[in-house]
Amino acid sequence: MKKILAAICIFAALMGTLGCGGSQTAGNNPAEKKELIVGTEPSFAPFEFPDKKSGEITGFDMELIKAMGKKAGFAKVTVKGMGFDALIPALDAGNIDVAIAGMSITDARKQKVNFTDPYYESGLATLVRKDNTTIKSLNDLKGKTIVTTGKGTTPEYVLRYILTENGVDPDNDVTLDFYSEATEALAQLQAGTSTIAMLPQPFVTSALAQVEGLRVALDMNEEWEKVAGSKLVTGVLVARKDAVEADPARFAAFMDGYKASVEAANTDLENTAALCEQYGIVAKAALAQKALPNCNIVFETGDEMKTDLETYFNVLYAADPTSVGGQLPADDFYYAG
Repeated sequence: MKKILAAICIFAALMGTLGCGGSQTAGNNPAEKKELIVGTEPSFAPFEFPDKKSGEITGFDMELIKAMGKKAGFAKVTVKGMGFDALIPALDAGNIDVAIAGMSITDARKQKVNFTDPYYESGLATLVRKDNTTIKSLNDLKGKTIVTTGKGTTPEYVLRYILTENGVDPDNDVTLDFYSEATEALAQLQAGTSTIAMLPQPFVTSALAQVEGLRVALDMNEEWEKVAGSKLVTGVLVARKDAVEADPARFAAFMDGYKASVEAANTDLENTAALCEQYGIVAKAALAQKALPNCNIVFETGDEMKTDLETYFNVLYAADPTSVGGQLPADDFYYAG
């Protein structure tokens, strides 16, 4: 369910919810906290991936959680790599305090853990060759082959919803070819075996900078907003409910830091881009600076957050009820602050 967030190039949207096991906590004073144990699945660049030189897990999510840990007063942040499906069981068992891995919210997951406010709106766009001047609207996709990622997960459900709402039958009017990686999908476009590639940011910006003869035909986030009337929000951090309830003041402090960091990331592009390069999130700061305005780094709370997520869940539920655990979340699922 996380793959709608793939290849996002953003830096340090500080946000907060740190669920701390009893063995890690000396008291309610953040200064007394000793070690934060973080779980992630380290194969989702640029969010979390192993550094080629050191082998250490790095990426946007890793820098985010380290900054959060520092702000909360933890003396040490320890990152444990594991399979994506093992993250919530590890939280439930108390083996880790926090899971951060580009994880989308589903009702099944919220039965076990709390989710923070979203920290990323998935940036999706369709790429075509520059000499292709026929793709100007979604209706122009009829009869074409679209290559993308995320079969059986949120990217497919989002794409099918947008197409259907625009009068394009995803099963009969277009051919959908799915690949495990964005690079594979782009290769099909370059080879001419596909007309359109729907890919995430910052991969789109990277592709435009490195591959000649491409252009963005459609901004899928804009297309989502046209038909859904809300933003496409998916990225969150999760924590155990008891941890949030046990220390609401500390949670609120993280929310303040999260908001301030989002504002900084969106207004100070030069320094944010430099940090992206410094921490290995993106190879070059110049590329990061180009991609950042399209990466949709957001801070949402209250009714806005609830509206955007409820719309998103309704689309997922209509596509496949099991994708949200068979039922839609109740009102108490959402953090009200």
